[in-house]
Amino acid sequence: MAASAFYPAATHLYESGDVPFARCVDCVNYPVISTIQDAEFERLPRWFIEQCGQISTARRGEIILSKVGTPCFASVVHDYDEIALSRTVMGLVQITGINPYYLTAFLRCRYGFNQLLRQREQTIQYQLTLERVRELLVFVPTPKFQSAIEKLMFANIAKLQQADHHQTQAEQTLLRALGLEGWEPPEPLTYTRRASEALAAARFDAEYFAPRVAQLLAKLSADGLTIHDVAPARHDAFDASKHHADSFHYIEISGLRSDGTATSEPTPTDEAPSRASQKVHKGDIITSTVRPIRRLSAIIGPDQHEHVCSSGFVVLEPKAIPPEVLLTYLRLPIVCELMDLHTSASLYPAISERDLLKLPIPKIPEKAAQTIITQIRQAHHSRQEAQSLLAKAKRAVEVAIEEGEEKAVLTLKE
Repeated sequence: MAASAFYPAATHLYESGDVPFARCVDCVNYPVISTIQDAEFERLPRWFIEQCGQISTARRGEIILSKVGTPCFASVVHDYDEIALSRTVMGLVQITGINPYYLTAFLRCRYGFNQLLRQREQTIQYQLTLERVRELLVFVPTPKFQSAIEKLMFANIAKLQQADHHQTQAEQTLLRALGLEGWEPPEPLTYTRRASEALAAARFDAEYFAPRVAQLLAKLSADGLTIHDVAPARHDAFDASKHHADSFHYIEISGLRSDGTATSEPTPTDEAPSRASQKVHKGDIITSTVRPIRRLSAIIGPDQHEHVCSSGFVVLEPKAIPPEVLLTYLRLPIVCELMDLHTSASLYPAISERDLLKLPIPKIPEKAAQTIITQIRQAHHSRQEAQSLLAKAKRAVEVAIEEGEEKAVLTLKE
């Protein structure tokens, strides 16, 4: 995870942390920092932040900006009393007379964002500095108009919460179908396995042979199917040197959202990352091989057909299972734990494609599958509505700048 590269001394403290740790990707993906992101945040202990003395924090109502990696994206802290900021993020204090939700929309609209782009400095990579951000010109409309934009931003949050609710419902539906809802696995103080079993598995870690893992595998292996049987890996290679267009759309691991969707970023062909090596097709499921415990899987939408993704993903082509059901299965915490058992390395633990494809998956009853499909589609629809509300807020700010508040108010009523 990116955070560990900046504070390696804190990596082992994440599980005991209580303060959310915001990174560049959090600003890029979310204009409003809210509890919807809870599952995506690492957390730092408060005592470590105080002891370190080098970690900035932001509070409710303050704005944060991505400054390195993918700079220039603003977000407002909505319902956290305090969040810690990685070195890829800077915090802005509240500005008297300007609603922070309005200011976030301004900084994300064309007139604010383009100013931020012009303020970037290039060293090894593009970055923003607080001194440069202070030079920005800000359009300040009436408090009434600012309040109207705030309401749109709140509506954006409500739609994201709806999406999260539908996603959770889908997971509960699948757990019930698997007979794992409320499952309480055995947790004995001690257990043993024969040396022959360890040698056959080529594993010697106790976690792999825990009774809860054995019981879970037995449940999931009941039909003798694997991920490969229902969704083999797709290998559609992409070679930037043979790509004739000036740019392509690229999906990086940081572009995966907590709702099982992924963002594609336009990327100049001559700046193609070395990891941009495989094409995806609509309906494919991509799942990260790195840190699978993070539930990093996503469905490829119709508008992302033949986009390019990182080699850090395994691209799965659902053939004997609906994509929505496979997505939900791969994001179940218990399944992610199984993936995590097959990872190697310590700094960036990763599961191999081979081990991923060998994971068991049972047949999902048709009725449950149809319910999951509906719930996932409802989640994605709510997400699209949230994006439309944000776009409407940004456009209203632009119209206010170009044609005045009166005309902008009319756009809010459309």
